[in-house]
Amino acid sequence: MSAETNGEYLAEFIDGPLEGEFERRALVGGSPEERIAQVAAVDGLESMFWYDAVEHREVDGEVRVRFRFDAGDSDPVEFDQDDNE
Repeated sequence: MSAETNGEYLAEFIDGPLEGEFERRALVGGSPEERIAQVAAVDGLESMFWYDAVEHREVDGEVRVRFRFDAGDSDPVEFDQDDNE
């Protein structure tokens, strides 16, 4: 079943706090979104992260979109070395 038929696409987060994660999302007006906001908990605090589409492709009839992190518009995230050892 193609993405156009099921109304979905696969979003891939290529960097930032959600790096390496994938999510199925609904097509909007028949197309993938160009900019999305994601809420995620980092160190127990909810934060808003903005991602911009950088690549669209179709793989075996499925639309896939790669998203890059927009740090300037997102909530700040601090890396705590003690929590990652």
